[in-house]
Amino acid sequence: MSPARARRGFPPGPVEPPGSRSPAAGRERNHDAPRRRTAPRADDTLTVTSEAAASQAVVSQAGAPQAGVSHAVRGAATARVPTALTQGSRTRGGIGESTQRPDGTLKVTGDFAYASDLWHEDMLWGFTLRSPHTHARILSVDLSEAYATPGVHAVLTHADLPAETRYGLEIKDTPVLADGVVRYHGEPVALVAADHPETARRAAAKIKVAYEQLPTVTDEETATAPGAPLLHPGRDDDHARHVPHPNIVHRQPVIRGDVAAARARAEVVVTGDYEVGMQDQAFLGPESGLAVPAEDGGVDLYVATQWLHADLRQIAPVLGLPEDKVRMTLSGVGGAFGGREDLSMQAHACLLALRAGRPVKMVYNRFESFFGHVHRHPAKLHYEHGATRDGELLYVSCRIVLDGGAYASSSPAVVGNAASLAVGPYVVDNVESEALALYTNNPPCGAMRGFGAVQACFAYEAQMDKLAAALGMDPVELRQRNAMAQGAVMPTGQTVDSPAPVAELLRRVKALPMPPEREWESAGGPPDVRALPGGLSNTTHGEGVVRGVGYAVGIKNVGFSEGFDDYSTARVRLETVGGQPVATVHTAMAEVGQGGVTVHAQIARTELGVSQVTIRPADTRVGSAGSTSASRQTYVTGGAVRHACEAVREKVLELGRARFAAHHPAWSHAELLLEGGKVTTDGGEVLADLADVLEDEVVDVELEWRHRPTVPFDLRTGQGDGHVQYSFAAHRAVVEVDTELGLVKVIELACAQDVGKALNPLSVVGQIQGGTTQGLGLAVMEEIVVAADGRVRNPSFTDYLIPTILDTPAIPVDMLELADDHAPYGLRGVGEAPTLSSTPAVVAAIRAATGLPLGRVPVRPEHLTGT
Repeated sequence: MSPARARRGFPPGPVEPPGSRSPAAGRERNHDAPRRRTAPRADDTLTVTSEAAASQAVVSQAGAPQAGVSHAVRGAATARVPTALTQGSRTRGGIGESTQRPDGTLKVTGDFAYASDLWHEDMLWGFTLRSPHTHARILSVDLSEAYATPGVHAVLTHADLPAETRYGLEIKDTPVLADGVVRYHGEPVALVAADHPETARRAAAKIKVAYEQLPTVTDEETATAPGAPLLHPGRDDDHARHVPHPNIVHRQPVIRGDVAAARARAEVVVTGDYEVGMQDQAFLGPESGLAVPAEDGGVDLYVATQWLHADLRQIAPVLGLPEDKVRMTLSGVGGAFGGREDLSMQAHACLLALRAGRPVKMVYNRFESFFGHVHRHPAKLHYEHGATRDGELLYVSCRIVLDGGAYASSSPAVVGNAASLAVGPYVVDNVESEALALYTNNPPCGAMRGFGAVQACFAYEAQMDKLAAALGMDPVELRQRNAMAQGAVMPTGQTVDSPAPVAELLRRVKALPMPPEREWESAGGPPDVRALPGGLSNTTHGEGVVRGVGYAVGIKNVGFSEGFDDYSTARVRLETVGGQPVATVHTAMAEVGQGGVTVHAQIARTELGVSQVTIRPADTRVGSAGSTSASRQTYVTGGAVRHACEAVREKVLELGRARFAAHHPAWSHAELLLEGGKVTTDGGEVLADLADVLEDEVVDVELEWRHRPTVPFDLRTGQGDGHVQYSFAAHRAVVEVDTELGLVKVIELACAQDVGKALNPLSVVGQIQGGTTQGLGLAVMEEIVVAADGRVRNPSFTDYLIPTILDTPAIPVDMLELADDHAPYGLRGVGEAPTLSSTPAVVAAIRAATGLPLGRVPVRPEHLTGT
């Protein structure tokens, strides 16, 4: 790599990561071909869509053009150019800077347009009738009263579907509408479109459905018992022939070394059984979208989602339409965390719109939202750890049972993560682990932040604390004694070939200053109850309050794994507007709050040296960007944006050489950069103004980019290089517990995390703090309570509790930047790792305060008081 690139903050290592394509090999498109526009215009009645576009298609400008720099005369031999690039004219707002989010002000002032704000003057409202039963046969459906309701324009059931009747991310097992059998409480049975949302709701309530209830399957025992009801008889998916029972979605063992021999040598053995409750993503913006039928027989869908092209791949067959007639545009997304990766109302809205011939808007209320998306898999885990007397881990044996609910969603991939990461960030030569996901009549479960690694981390970190106690060792010292580092071998046989500073993260988080004790005390006055367990409920003034401190560390994979073709597409355009160079970046990346729109502009400024960058709204008119999940978007779509920018830069330099090579020898021999709106040498000498190079030319490139390939895990041994990158985070939790009432106050939740390279440090810290808070919620409050018969008991924010600002403690962040040479700019995905270790750290602190074993999350007051 050249010294010039090193000075600009690039990590050492190859410029093109393995698996990437050169600009010539990338896929380019003819963007001059005419295309009939079916989306509403800015002056159409879809008024909020234009606002949503304004919220996302932001011209992001980092600093005004600098004065005092003369422009070269285009094509003239006497062109006047500066001889050096001044510090003041360098491009600001590039990678490594905490630039402001272009949508930030709109969101905090309440002016950002979310998908639930979409409007069309001619639109109808859609509503979903859902099953009240967990498992039942549909005997009959009477729609007459619903059709007779004034204002109703369409009523649909399974019998009205025009083409494909099932969909799914990995396995097509999910009915668009119940196909004679309902398999979980809340499954969609019928749809209604009416001219008012209340009319649609009342008409749906008039639909008479006769059910015959069937036996329910709710756990491993009932799912795999002899004669158990088969929830999906006749399975023909790829996993069906490899599982021991049809009600098991997928099973993945990981076998390494000789556990039996290691067990015989172990001097200390600890075992434990653990349980993780069903957590909801609890995004504040409900599922919502607007489907607009088009004159060509297609449909335009404006929707809040995580993966536009996966939605498209599933929706088009359901509608019986080619993909080019289903045009999708991302609308404002109010959070996701995995819960928008599957379809919810997307196909339903389109079906109603095409049947009624009118635009249809669907917006779930909070009650519907709890039934309308997948949740985190609840899990039961059994672990056994064996070690020498001095604390060396000899073996780990574990079994992880995940409840996938009625349909597969992304359960196979969650199983792969849980199995391959089951041991944690430790060096263990002998491993026997097994993970499996069940089909049950419980609510469907799928992607949520942490994706299989959260459940495992809670268990293996509890085990490390238990082992430390048995050995009489400090729990941090035990973890450091066994911590992996670069070059370590995973239980899957994969070598960790980038920094893995596990011991250093633990050292750093332990070294952070401790918060002061008894902060509720105030001189000469009553205690500040807000700092006490129970808060403003005024349950204690400090009596019975005990402090505890706990530690945990976790490992999470980044990106899609196990041989998945994980790529992204970016289109980058560079042109002169008003005499200034302007870049436009267009991807299908779903901005769900992670800050991708900010980072893409930073990458374009860094690579193209321009101040003004426009981010186009995400839609399916550009190639797929994959899912906004798996901590992958900055890595993969950021990599695609960089790749496209590099191709644009090369074309710009070709133009410059053609026009100006005769005027300066550096055009032919020096490494050239784009910086501050100029073409410069790596020594800072300005050769031409970028606007003069471009003149009236428009450079427009669309390319795909892939990270290095992975391979599927062996189905018998779990061996294989299944992951592209690993991320690590460590937490220290400080809690105060009212041991008499079982109330917990988390005082501080400090985090140390290696981020590789922080492209936007402020955004990275925000991601770490957000993930930490979600882990806190799982530790002490968040759980969807499912009754013994599979019915959801708390589908509301009244009864499903999430951390508020009063529950969220101080979250100091110590950010380590050790570059991964295989990743763009050396970055490492950061969004999920802090969700892993925050939960076990909080529970470890509660254990330290109470002396209770606490093998289940969330920890409830009755677990602490025994009541």
